[in-house]
Amino acid sequence: MPEAPDPVIDDNIRCVTQAIELLSELPPDRYAAKGEASLGASIGGHIRHNIDHYRSFLRQAEAGRIDYDDRSREATIENDPAAAYQRLHGIRCALERFAGADLDRAVEVKMDCGCSGEWSRSTLRRELQFLLSHTVHHYAIIAMMCRSAGIEMPEGFGVAPSTLKYRASLADSPAAAR
Repeated sequence: MPEAPDPVIDDNIRCVTQAIELLSELPPDRYAAKGEASLGASIGGHIRHNIDHYRSFLRQAEAGRIDYDDRSREATIENDPAAAYQRLHGIRCALERFAGADLDRAVEVKMDCGCSGEWSRSTLRRELQFLLSHTVHHYAIIAMMCRSAGIEMPEGFGVAPSTLKYRASLADSPAAAR
């Protein structure tokens, strides 16, 4: 019997699945549309950016050195929702294969944050936490872009798992029943 995924893997899978579901509902013309309110960014640009980060992680994790600046930045993914959809399915499958992995295994990571871009120590678990947080924040921007275009968004899209759990606890509390 396969080992159950760690909650951080589950949360990443759920997050990637949200984008897959969004792309199956989003009007294709909205995917690549750039707007002034979004500083020239598109939904596709945000999706591509997240895909790039996941692909860097998945491609380099086994070697123990993850360089988040080593990204493909494929314009096709940014402009073609079908291409993004395929990549997201691949990412979800790859994350599912992480069940049973030693998430506390040490890795080195690098990302240029406007400073030197030196290598830092981390773990696979911490990097999955980073990816989840990073993706949720881009989803929040996507949700605002969609809502401003009159597109209804699913409950919880662009909301951190911890916030969703907190909101659920409030709804279940005796004070909420009053």
